[in-house]
Amino acid sequence: MKDAPNQNTSARRRFLQHAGIAAAAQQLSPFSALAEESSTSEFEPLNRFPRMVHNYYLEQVIRAERRGAARKAALKTKADTEAYVADVRKRIHSCFAPFPKKKSPLNAKIVRTVERETYDIEILTYESRPGFIVTANLYLPKDRSQPLPAVVGTCGHSTNGKAEEAYQSFAQGLARLGYICLIYDPIGQGERSQYLRENGKDAVHLGTRQHNLIGNQQTLIGEFFGTWRAWDGMCALDYLLTRPEVDPKQIGVTGNSGGGTMTTWLCGVEPRWSMAAPSCFVTTWRHNMENELPQDSEQCPPRALANGLDHDDFLAAMAPKPVMILPKEKDYFDIRGSFEAHSRLKKLYALLGAEENIALKAGPTPHGFTQENRESMYRWFNQSTGGPNVKVEPEITIEKDETLWCCPDGQVAKLESRTVFDFTAAKAKRLSAARKPQEGDALKETVRKSLRMRENDDAPPHFRNLRPASHKRGYPTPYFINYAVETEPGIQALVTMLAQEAWASRPPQAPEKGKAIFYVSHHSADAELRDESLIHDTIEAADENAGLFAVDVRGVGESLPGTTRSKPLSYYGPDYFYTAYSNMLGRPYIGGKTYDILRVIEWLASFGYNDIHLVAKGWGTVPATFAALLSPAVKTVTLKNALSSYEEIATTEQYGWPNSIFIPGVLKSFDLPDCYEALKSKQLTKIEPFGPTEEPA
Repeated sequence: MKDAPNQNTSARRRFLQHAGIAAAAQQLSPFSALAEESSTSEFEPLNRFPRMVHNYYLEQVIRAERRGAARKAALKTKADTEAYVADVRKRIHSCFAPFPKKKSPLNAKIVRTVERETYDIEILTYESRPGFIVTANLYLPKDRSQPLPAVVGTCGHSTNGKAEEAYQSFAQGLARLGYICLIYDPIGQGERSQYLRENGKDAVHLGTRQHNLIGNQQTLIGEFFGTWRAWDGMCALDYLLTRPEVDPKQIGVTGNSGGGTMTTWLCGVEPRWSMAAPSCFVTTWRHNMENELPQDSEQCPPRALANGLDHDDFLAAMAPKPVMILPKEKDYFDIRGSFEAHSRLKKLYALLGAEENIALKAGPTPHGFTQENRESMYRWFNQSTGGPNVKVEPEITIEKDETLWCCPDGQVAKLESRTVFDFTAAKAKRLSAARKPQEGDALKETVRKSLRMRENDDAPPHFRNLRPASHKRGYPTPYFINYAVETEPGIQALVTMLAQEAWASRPPQAPEKGKAIFYVSHHSADAELRDESLIHDTIEAADENAGLFAVDVRGVGESLPGTTRSKPLSYYGPDYFYTAYSNMLGRPYIGGKTYDILRVIEWLASFGYNDIHLVAKGWGTVPATFAALLSPAVKTVTLKNALSSYEEIATTEQYGWPNSIFIPGVLKSFDLPDCYEALKSKQLTKIEPFGPTEEPA
């Protein structure tokens, strides 16, 4: 690696004269002058392909759904169906692995007991992993002449976790109806904040923000946050089985929203349940994608779509045990998908001779575990356990949050509980110590396999000449041409060629030496061609006959999706959304971005460009690094604000980089410094490298 090139005033002037900017060539600092004259804010951002990424991934989801539907449609006999259910369980397990190799002691502690007239609430903690404390409340009916049926209650996205009114209500309602109910706080909610400041306040908002920060980071070490969440619930079941008051043959699971998710996943990974009732979650992946509904990290199992799984399959893993789906008519989880899931399950249960054990009861109100859904759940569980019909919910008395706290000040940090980050950082370090350095062809093959890109097509990509949005954009040259290069069916990389003269349409024929500067954008090639000093400095030092190109890969700049109703670069925005679905499809988003670069390089090569100086900034440096490693046409590489390493992200509690540049399980096989070392042979220049917080290292 070497330092950034020094300014070369004569080269700069030669380029400007060659480009036809004679007046600017007389200035000492022409590019800074041009930048001052053309602030980004003066131009409307170019975004001509806002639906491209969404339509592409929706098509992939639809294809996956059709494959799964065809497999289910082929079931004709009970034996077929039993084999399908067994196979579903295996496929689900492969998505959720690795689980802990063995269960650690629960170390359960009853902190105190809250006595009420017909039931008690035991305030307790247990450990789902060594030193990893789960806070829970056990609702215990007082009239216990025999072992009672029990339920594990899983919470949705309530800030106060198990103390939320709706979740207290169902736990208390079950207790009043003669059930033992254990309800626990989810990770990152209630008493289990994972990012607590010394002053006791949250450094990261509880709920979805904590979930995604944790889950995205775990991707790097090959973990799935949904597995951690489900494991807490499996340990809750383990605890119930230690209690002599519990009938071990009658233990159900229920929850709403995020708790509906966990109920669904727990049906798939835990065979010991006797009944289940997920509320406000079960639909289809297709409906969530069509409706542009992003979900938390734990709600998107890696490879689920690639493994042919849909929401109904997680409930099919319970078959033929009783399951009731509890959707809402006015929910953002599309009730049409709920009916589709139920229809698929009804056929499957019928083949097993247990059609009466699958049901759906829709509530008329918006999202939530409201009284009508709770009452449907009570009736279903009583039907399953042989109890009486429940017409209305018993009278509920809501407790104050503090009454239900297990910890001093209501946080496990006060009990010195470990955090998920502790485990993630420790595993990242273990993987680093065990990993052997890779180089040469072995490194290239490892990168290819990790990215899971499409096989390259033999023919150069098809391309379109785009009508320019305007004739003047403030670029370093007076003219430019836009191309849409089809890297794979449904995906276009948007390429800008800086031009010395005006024309409406022309292929980018290479000069005699076949040299080109190829810039991969951070957020927008259009904006960065105006204001990014890296581009200007690279042009100044370039051969005067070199071609000049910039690209927005999928999901960036011109194809930035206008979806999900979140800010484009927010933690819940489209960048996150399509990364989650890419991982469920088994093809990482970063692999698609890398493939776009490689295909554009092949496109340039078809016009004679065989000596590429690949230049990139920020988020664009990661796919550019992989493309530079894999493409023989790349001879020189310059990276500005490149990420130091994946390991540094995995060992930094609050990092800044997006999950769209992460590769699932990457730290098991290689890290970015391996690639940087290999690129020394291509005259790698790193300018202002960035650490894990997207700040100078």
